[in-house]
Amino acid sequence: MTNGNGTTLELIGAPTDIGASVRGAGMGPDALRVAGLPEALARQGFTVLDRGNLAGPATPWTAPTNGLRHLDEVIAWNRSVYAAVDTALGTGHVPLMLGGDHCLAIGSISAVAWHARKRRKKLRVVWLDAHSDVNTETTSPSGNLHGMPVSCLLGHGPAVLTGWSGERAALEHDAIRFIGIRSVDAEEKEAIRTLGLHVFDMRHIDEHGMRTTMTEALQDVGEDTHLHVSFDLDCLDPNIAPGVGTGVRGGPTYREMQLCMEMIADTGRLGSVDVVELNPALDVRNQTAEVAVELIESLFGKSTLVR
Repeated sequence: MTNGNGTTLELIGAPTDIGASVRGAGMGPDALRVAGLPEALARQGFTVLDRGNLAGPATPWTAPTNGLRHLDEVIAWNRSVYAAVDTALGTGHVPLMLGGDHCLAIGSISAVAWHARKRRKKLRVVWLDAHSDVNTETTSPSGNLHGMPVSCLLGHGPAVLTGWSGERAALEHDAIRFIGIRSVDAEEKEAIRTLGLHVFDMRHIDEHGMRTTMTEALQDVGEDTHLHVSFDLDCLDPNIAPGVGTGVRGGPTYREMQLCMEMIADTGRLGSVDVVELNPALDVRNQTAEVAVELIESLFGKSTLVR
């Protein structure tokens, strides 16, 4: 996707920390607006429709039940996200779901998967995250659903959170590429190995560099591909992105992440985006939101020179 190009971007705020471990991610969508996201994308030539914030239940901060925390509320928020992303895609727009925590990717990517299948497109998800998010209710130490969206999308999560795309699994195991992973629970490691997931962890990026990593991750993205980016801001190193609930030292630098975004943009196949886990309550002068806006600009084709 090059700058503008007649494309309409639809911003969909999902202001909730329903799947998270700490309060504050619900303020993420408005922090991105304060940092100038709609204006930045409009300057790149896109038509930007800001749909405002979805409504949903408050976070009760109750203990997990059967290994799952706030399940009913997570379902309600994800249904709202699904409907909004479905509507955006149905009108030919590119949805940007502004979270909120990462459990919201269940609704977002399920809607994307349904549309990709309907249009006979191959779906590729680039999951930018410090965590692999493949826990289930039986393996999660906390019961927080922001650690389980990948399992749900692969058809292995709680039954009420799977099958939303019309198939049990919204994603095949080979449809997702993880970038920047550096915090994985012991049982998640086993699941990654068993499922044969494509994980480019920080050691891989250290050894091969971001350019080679992204070349590998995107090598079979073609004209028939719908590319979805699920961008958890804790993918970044906390030195440059402190405003996250579960920061992990040793993430990609600003320049590495900018190259990652530019290479995704270069494919011309970007069709939908999640931006999640921004927690302004833990941020410093909205720094993380401002970094996020700059990286989203790169994701949508902003570059130093015309290439």
